Amino acid sequence: MAKMSDVAKLAGVSTATVSRVLRNPEAVKPVTKAKVDQAIEQLNYEPNMLARHFRRTETNTILVLVPNIRNTVFAEIVGGIEEEASVHGYRVLLRNTNNQFGSEYGSVEHLKQRQVDGMIMLSPKMEERLMLEISNEFPIVLATAHLASSNIPFVSIDNKKSGWKATEHLIRLGHKRIACISGPLRMPLSELRYEGYRQAMIEHGLGVDERLIREGDFTYESGYEHMTSLLSQAERPTAVFAASDDMAIGAINAASAVEWKVPEDLAVVGFDNIQFASMYNPPLTTIAQPFFDMGKRAMELLLKKLNGEEVTKMEHLLSDELVIRESCGAKQQKKVVPL
Repeated sequence: MAKMSDVAKLAGVSTATVSRVLRNPEAVKPVTKAKVDQAIEQLNYEPNMLARHFRRTETNTILVLVPNIRNTVFAEIVGGIEEEASVHGYRVLLRNTNNQFGSEYGSVEHLKQRQVDGMIMLSPKMEERLMLEISNEFPIVLATAHLASSNIPFVSIDNKKSGWKATEHLIRLGHKRIACISGPLRMPLSELRYEGYRQAMIEHGLGVDERLIREGDFTYESGYEHMTSLLSQAERPTAVFAASDDMAIGAINAASAVEWKVPEDLAVVGFDNIQFASMYNPPLTTIAQPFFDMGKRAMELLLKKLNGEEVTKMEHLLSDELVIRESCGAKQQKKVVPL
């Protein structure tokens, strides 16, 4: 069966142009419309019936669910979504869920009442079973999320590999007692970052000391609290991997409160590369995620679903980067320890 992308390729236009011909032919140049019409006829293309239904009731608006609008991570992702959406004539409606399942589920009413055409969920808290039920009726894409199943398109990074990379860097700097302040382990991405930490420790023969593990909630306060607890132990860690930059900064301030210097007494690696990470003292070593590109890719996938195109690849993992700054001590040490 022919797809919209096949029509676009044969006509020599974009899928967005094919979509405009189907939805609003008056907005397309006659010459272009003729090419698309000819390709449709030649391929015997039939638009998806669900997409037809949405075209009849379309609002040119998509809903983006944000768990915490104050978090700059989500602001960057939304920026990517809005840029891609505007190119294709869509508006973005934001809803701050405050990490509440009830608010997420209540937002589905916007879809049911045809107030929006589709939805992008950032780090959802909703059970996967419920998301699958909703995705069977409405166009949905996830960002910064991992799913056990592969029935909803999602955009993220390889969080397990990233957690491994951050921990392995500290090991190569010579550290053996490396603590981990994870995110909420009920969240798949937090669990994956933690698994990456464990894998690196085990691979290098250091084992995993449960006394060095704390479960945070991505906030500055949890990073400060858990680092204070870790430094109150008889055998203190010499390094810490925190699963968010906010927690890493909290850990640095907790160390300062007991007159430990970073990185001389404690090496710190964070996660996300928020804007403040490079301006903090000391500048924070961290895993940089391509947030803006995540937003663009999520919107691209949603557009395909809105246009009736088949989305066969569900897992879209973008590349991250370990950004080395002063907080880990690598720049003072000049070189890492060979393994």
